[in-house]
Amino acid sequence: MLFCSLCCYFSNMITVNEYFDGAVKSLGYENNGKSTVGVIEPGDYEFGTSTHETMIVVEGEMKVLLANAADWKSYATGEKFEVAANSSFKVKVAAPVSYLCKYQ
Repeated sequence: MLFCSLCCYFSNMITVNEYFDGAVKSLGYENNGKSTVGVIEPGDYEFGTSTHETMIVVEGEMKVLLANAADWKSYATGEKFEVAANSSFKVKVAAPVSYLCKYQ
């Protein structure tokens, strides 16, 4: 019974997020701050931010247009970009991409 109790306890610490009719999914958790890890299916998306975000590409590649930027920039596995609080950014994905997002 201890296993079940621990399982239920830890599962309450993970939040499931789904956006754009399921094309973007993530799991949220706390570990020295709030983070999410997720997958983006091919497509074009626009995200809004309420806090500063650091996006790290875990696997794949995405093209990103930050607010007030003139040009799209590609980010591949292991690369990261920063997004200011109360801002937005656009993403173009040609193949599934996994990411880690850290909130500050």
